Amino acid sequence: MTKQTPETAAALSVAAEIRAEMARQRKTASELALVLGITQHTAGKRLNGSTTFNLVELFRAVSWLGLSLEEIAHRAEAPEQKAAAEMRRAAA
Repeated sequence: MTKQTPETAAALSVAAEIRAEMARQRKTASELALVLGITQHTAGKRLNGSTTFNLVELFRAVSWLGLSLEEIAHRAEAPEQKAAAEMRRAAA
């Protein structure tokens, strides 16, 4: 098992939050691909976290969802903080 870097964890959390918000709004990966000007395959890679969103894509995606970059970052940060606290407790 490879150790996940903080950057990778953050990127995965952001992708998960975008997926969650899309689900809440019943928006599809195909629609996201159109908004971002990328293929459906590439949109899927962004959403599953295998490829990170670049800044322009992230801005377009959150704007399309009616969110700000700050909001998506805050939502993505919360699970990371919880996981870090659990790891600290387990190590103690």
